[in-house]
Amino acid sequence: MNISQLPRWRLTHCCDAGRNRLLHDASRRTFAKTALLGAAQAAGIPLLAGMAAAQSARNFPPPPPAVSPIQELMDTHVHSAPDAFGRSLDDYETAQLYKEKGMAAMVLKNHVVPTADRAWFVRKQVAGIQAFGGIVLNTAVGGLNPDAVQWLCRMQGGYGRFVWFPTIDSDHHVKHFKDAPEGIRVLGDDGKVLPAVYEVLKVCAQQKLVVNTGHLSSAEALAVIAAARDVGADRIIVTHAQFEVVNMSLEEMKRAAAMGAKLEICAVGPLMGPEAHLPWMRAWRQVKIQESVQAIREVGAQHFVLATDLGQTGNPTHADGLQMFVSELMAQGITKDQIKLMGRETTGALLMG
Repeated sequence: MNISQLPRWRLTHCCDAGRNRLLHDASRRTFAKTALLGAAQAAGIPLLAGMAAAQSARNFPPPPPAVSPIQELMDTHVHSAPDAFGRSLDDYETAQLYKEKGMAAMVLKNHVVPTADRAWFVRKQVAGIQAFGGIVLNTAVGGLNPDAVQWLCRMQGGYGRFVWFPTIDSDHHVKHFKDAPEGIRVLGDDGKVLPAVYEVLKVCAQQKLVVNTGHLSSAEALAVIAAARDVGADRIIVTHAQFEVVNMSLEEMKRAAAMGAKLEICAVGPLMGPEAHLPWMRAWRQVKIQESVQAIREVGAQHFVLATDLGQTGNPTHADGLQMFVSELMAQGITKDQIKLMGRETTGALLMG
């Protein structure tokens, strides 16, 4: 089937009453404050300590951390505007938030257009954070198109570092979600990797690009990983390995890791599932935080990279999502050193090593 023939996606108080209420509330606050201070003095507690103790007993959010939990980390999976899908932040806003949190780098991903040029603009606008881009081999760029990958490498700045195999247009994805009768295939009828896949992987090997498996099935991903190693492409990530369309078992993760691939775990995973706050996320299974913790422990933290896959309208920002994800992993026993390994050292070696 010609990829160009694939079907499209079945894509306040007012007047004196308010003033009197404000005065009443102010007098109540003054009375409460005076009472608290008097109680503290009577108990022999210094005034400032007494006020702090009174405040700590109230239901306030905690103060901001002295050091950002995601400082110096990198996000390999960032969705932002402009896009064909609803995004809450644009490239600049995302980079600015990450810079404020002390993040080191981010990789811009778009399902329909390359992002190497956008990474160049981000670096020009937001100093202090390294932005990278890439290309997703969906129908919009010609599918398994080695020429598109070559042009990515030639984009000014050299920031096009990631190549994703098909995502929303992959044969596995469209059949799994019943979006179309057929999508972009990576394996032939005989189960062997198609020549076009090898041509893409050869460019990735020559240019030291990071190969991402996209929305391939577990079996397809393992086959592409083996083909990548055959042609000398040794920078490989299994895209959101635990998500619905990939859904690697622990044994499959171990096989991928044994072949040198890294496994991406994403902050949006725990937000998905039948009870998700956004309707489209209910079609994807929830990846519970305990599942990711188990995988890290059984496969080894050295085989994972941290990401968010966030940016969708209605979801937390990338920075807040990653901070929550990291905090939850650490609450389950993942150490700071393991977070740094997955979120910085391994990713940095892939991007810049």
